[in-house]
Amino acid sequence: MNQYITGQTIKKLREKNKLTQSELAYKLSVSDKAISKWETGKGYPDITLIENIAKVFNVSITELFSGDTIENKNISSNVEKMKFYVCPICGNVITSMGETMLSCHGINLKPLEAEEYDENHTVEVSRVEDEHYVKINHEMNKFHYISFIAAVSSDRLQLVKIYPESSAEARFKINGVKSIYYYCNKDGLYMHSFKYDK
Repeated sequence: MNQYITGQTIKKLREKNKLTQSELAYKLSVSDKAISKWETGKGYPDITLIENIAKVFNVSITELFSGDTIENKNISSNVEKMKFYVCPICGNVITSMGETMLSCHGINLKPLEAEEYDENHTVEVSRVEDEHYVKINHEMNKFHYISFIAAVSSDRLQLVKIYPESSAEARFKINGVKSIYYYCNKDGLYMHSFKYDK
């Protein structure tokens, strides 16, 4: 995350919102000279103005600091397009169904790109009554482990947090599950797609 809002970000958002420097100045109760200084990099907004600037531009404070704004064109996103984020500091797992700007421990998180499983991250899926039993063949110690396993269908997400030195396995209600995702703390996100019997 940038340490402060750049003038380029303010100018881009102002123009996107079709505001003149004077109009923005009026909304923020500052002079138009102040806006000009911010946009040319000769000054920065006072910290007390940050929340109001975000409100005027209808963006989050995180988006304002990063300079990356998010536009969700499809508000009713499909769960199958679920995005996973993992904080490299604390291991926090966050999901979203649309574009978003997420930050944890001061780090902007990027959505993980899922790969097809490989020989070091194989998965076994079997059916036990009305559940999928999922087992990841992976070493599990405090330095190298599977952090979570998730089952995704068109209308729901089931996620099980896995802890180091435990078994990398989980059970999920079948409920139309189409994909299994699992995250290795060293090698990233993997996906297994399969067909199921209703």
